[in-house]
Order: sequence, then C-alpha cells, then structure tokens
Amino acid sequence: MDNPKKVTILPLMTQHSDILIVGGGLNGAVMALAASQSGFSVTLVDALDSTLQTTPNFDGRSYALALASTRLLKGIGLWDALKDTAQPMLDIKVADGRANEGPSSFFMHFDHREINAGPMGYMVEDRRLRPVLHAAISSDDSITYIANTRVISEQETASGITVACDSGASFTARLIIAADGRRSQVAARAGIKRVGWSYQQTALVCAIEHELSHDGVACQYFMPPGPLAILPLMGNRSSIVWSESHSRAQDIMALDDAGYLDVLRPRFGSYLGEIKLAGKRFSYPLDLTIAERFIAPRIALIGDAAHGVHPIAGQGLNAGLKDIASLRDVILQARMRGEDFGSVGVLNRYQEWRRFDANTLALATDAFNKLFSNDNPLLRLGRDLGMGLVNAVPKMRRGFIQEAAGLTGDLPDLMK
Repeated sequence: MDNPKKVTILPLMTQHSDILIVGGGLNGAVMALAASQSGFSVTLVDALDSTLQTTPNFDGRSYALALASTRLLKGIGLWDALKDTAQPMLDIKVADGRANEGPSSFFMHFDHREINAGPMGYMVEDRRLRPVLHAAISSDDSITYIANTRVISEQETASGITVACDSGASFTARLIIAADGRRSQVAARAGIKRVGWSYQQTALVCAIEHELSHDGVACQYFMPPGPLAILPLMGNRSSIVWSESHSRAQDIMALDDAGYLDVLRPRFGSYLGEIKLAGKRFSYPLDLTIAERFIAPRIALIGDAAHGVHPIAGQGLNAGLKDIASLRDVILQARMRGEDFGSVGVLNRYQEWRRFDANTLALATDAFNKLFSNDNPLLRLGRDLGMGLVNAVPKMRRGFIQEAAGLTGDLPDLMK
C-alpha cells in the first residue's frame, strides 16, 4: 500500500468509528468514500491482501457503468480522474443471434441522443478504477483501511455494535455495512436467509482487439446457450461476456487462445474485422441470490451481499452503487434530524427504498435469461416481434434507454 497508515497491525483494544464496512471490494470502497465525505468516520475491513492494490497492466476486466452511476462517482470526487480513460456507450443494439448466422433482422436500437442526457453509460477498466479508489481511500483521514483481517462476530449493544476480528482486534460502531459479497458472512451471522438458484451457465469473460472501430456501440446478442455482450473499450478493443453451459464452458476454457477464438468468432461475427485476444480470460458460474432482508439490527447489506443477479443487462455493479447512494442519503438525513442513524427504524427506510427495485431487477434479468436462452422457434418468433415492436415505438424505446442509463425510479441525491 502507498500509505502504511491505512494498513496497520492493530493493538488488542477496541477502536470506534461511526460506520464499519466489511468488504474492501468496489462497493465497500465506494461506500466508505460516500460515507466519509458526508461526515462519518469509517473503518473499512478487508479480508483480502488488498483488493485495492492495483496493477497498470491491462487484463480485460471492465465495468459497464450507467450514467447515474457515473454521477455518483462524480459526486464523491472520482470521475475527473476516470473520465479520460472511460469509453462512452453511445448506442446499444439488442438482437437474437445464432453462431454463424449473425443477428436477427428484428432488433432494438437505443441511441443516447433520444434522451438528451449524454451517453447512456461508460465502460471503465478495472486497472483504471482501482488505483483511483486506492488513492482516494489512502488520502482520506476519516477512513481507516485494514487489510488481511476477517470479521468473525458481531454483538449488538445498547448504543451500537461491537465486532471481533481474527486478528484479535475489536471495533465498535453505530452501523455495520456488509459489502462482503454473495456469500456474506455478516448476513449469515445475522440470520438473514437467501433465496436463489443456479442458472447452470458459466460466464466467459475476455477482452479483444479488433480491426475496425466500434463507434461506442454496445451489442447484446441472445444466443441459444446464453447471452453474448460486446461492450466497447477505449481504442479498437471490446469487452466480451458470453454464457455457455458449465460443461461447454469448461471445454472452451481448456482450449489455447487460438482455439478459444475459433469458438468465439462464429458468435461474434465479422462486423469489426479480425479479432485477437487482449489480456487474460476469466470464467465464473452464474446464479441468482437475493437476501430475504437487506437489514438487521445495526446492519445494512449492499451490493452482492444484498442481491446477486445475472449479468445479462450489466446491472449488477450499478445496482450496488444505487444501494450506496440510497443508504448514504438515508443515514445522512437521519443524522441531520438527530436520529440514531444505525437504528432499525432508520435502516428500514433504506430497505423500503431499495428492496423492491433490487427484487424487480433480479426477476427481470431472470425472466430475460429464461426467455432468450433457448432456441424454441415459437419463443424466438415472439421475442423477435417484441423487440421489433419496442424499436418501432419511440416512447417505449426511450423508456428502455432511460432504464439502461439508470435514470428511472426514485434516484438518490448523488445520482441526480
């Protein structure tokens, strides 16, 4: 770490902060900054060696940030350092597809100019985002960042909550925010159950270089085994996320780079010319998992700890960032009114704000995946006609554009 004061060997004593965040990934780091800049003292506990550690090397990992999410990053002072390396998504094209056949003639085309708000979103590379987060965390005196430490227990007290760590350190706070992922141990210890299921699909992720310009156009093709997303990066590069069955994905990942590209090319098509791999290849199993509650006494869940959805619309991180902006509004307003911002009554406002929206997103991505991840001719005809209808009706089309930009619903202040 560049700033040793952020990663320390703590004495065996209890330290206090307003908020303790468990999980040092993207959601945890952004939550820490949003809270500290609103006047809260924050302790950020990371079980890993440091997910904020960075590398300048391009490895293909990137994130599709909706316009509303970039407003949040601007609101906490990060966007100016990111915007010059972020690729605007100007158009989105959605269609059915088959390997070797190309996209269907019935499709949806979303043009950012229809909403007069700027690009629908931006593609931001992981190697660009994490150094900016790291620098912001390290320079913020209201944030204490602790790596290589696991929270192993929580105990509610009369005025707050006490946590114990595997290092022997303990902390007290008014509120714990769980940003520790789909298998959140904070949520499990609080007795919060989860519902969900496996999609029996694996996502294959890589980046490619191509001959021709993508012109800022993102494409989503619905192939019979699962969706294929082609997302524009800076220069003549694109991020690829495509889904296959577990067994087929395992076979594809076992191929060398040339064999991998031989499988990808018929799905990708030739509209961007010749392609080659750029960076590493990744894969991960796909499932749906939603916490039955987003809160417990003195505890709030954000990001994947609250809701892990299918990446079909690229909305997973955006939903987590909306959690952050919403929770920040709720606890800030409560403190300004003199309330106990970590009380169940206050946290319930956050749950009421976010739970319906998050559940709706989860169900929508689930339905889309089930509807499109097949080659049933009747379903194919129905969905093609449906996409053609949406594309032909300006009001419906603009509604989808607003949704893609993250501009629908009751937006928190940092996303307005």
